[in-house]
Amino acid sequence: MGRYVIRRLLQFIPTVLGAIFLLHYLTSLSIQLTGNPVRALFGDRRPSEAQMSAMADSLGLGDECLTRVGDPCIGLYFERLNNIFLHFDLGTNFTRRPVTDIIADGLSYTVKVVVIAIVFEVVVGVAAGVLAGLRSGSFFDYLVKISTVLVISVPVFVLGFVIRDLFLVKVGNWFRDSGDWPDWFAFGVLSPVYKPDYPWASLIIPGLVLGAVSLAATARLTRTSILENIRADYVRTARAKGLPEKRVIGVHTLRNSLIPVVTYVGVDFGTLMGGAIITEGIFGVPGIGREIFRAVTQHQPSVVLGIVTVLVLVFLVVNLLVDILYAVLDPRIRYD
Repeated sequence: MGRYVIRRLLQFIPTVLGAIFLLHYLTSLSIQLTGNPVRALFGDRRPSEAQMSAMADSLGLGDECLTRVGDPCIGLYFERLNNIFLHFDLGTNFTRRPVTDIIADGLSYTVKVVVIAIVFEVVVGVAAGVLAGLRSGSFFDYLVKISTVLVISVPVFVLGFVIRDLFLVKVGNWFRDSGDWPDWFAFGVLSPVYKPDYPWASLIIPGLVLGAVSLAATARLTRTSILENIRADYVRTARAKGLPEKRVIGVHTLRNSLIPVVTYVGVDFGTLMGGAIITEGIFGVPGIGREIFRAVTQHQPSVVLGIVTVLVLVFLVVNLLVDILYAVLDPRIRYD
């Protein structure tokens, strides 16, 4: 196990370097094609070359390679790597605010939304998938299959706007006007936007919206895995030995069926961290998703590069934990 973990940690190096280089090249190419974003800081004023150069240098955008279309800016890339990993300096935005402070302020909100989405996805999705798989051909099975297809077919941004504008605004107003419901529910859970007074309650609906599509995929994956394993020879043997049905399903069938589900949930964690951009924008959550969107629209490459680097590291760590969890679910798995 120890050697396996070390190998996986070593695999982080080329993965992180490759992800950062790809993002570095895309942001550099954007500047080369559209012009240095520092120019926009002066508004209608026409800065001198000295002013432009001084401002660009102070923001890390003064390298000559940014004026040559297609140049990969290798020197600037290694300079950024040195700042990130040796000095933990992710740069600053155009107002000289450190990117680390931006991440620190927004990460907690995004993590809360993603945790709510993951819990919703795992608890409801796995439970629905298990029941549908054990009752194949029943009304509940058809209900799960139809509802999951409908949820998957609806884009997240459409689902978010529908829930916010039709449910939280209209239905929420009825709950708030009645006065018979606790404030955390009427003004927190049913709030169409994030409320600082209810830091967890007002994130429940955004978390459910973020995890809706993943929940549908988890339910279908769990159902398929249950149907496959419940007909396996080892399950027939367990029943032939007279083991209780709860033990046959809960120990023998479910543990093996959860392996592909755990894989999906682990990969989905990183997807949800990145996908929170849309959900946070719809519900006004001040997380890092909103900061990425703002940085992209304002052409701030240092902010985009810094935040995405942190997301890549989080994604890799979660996937390592998922791989280690395999051995817990299936003792036959060994890491050589």
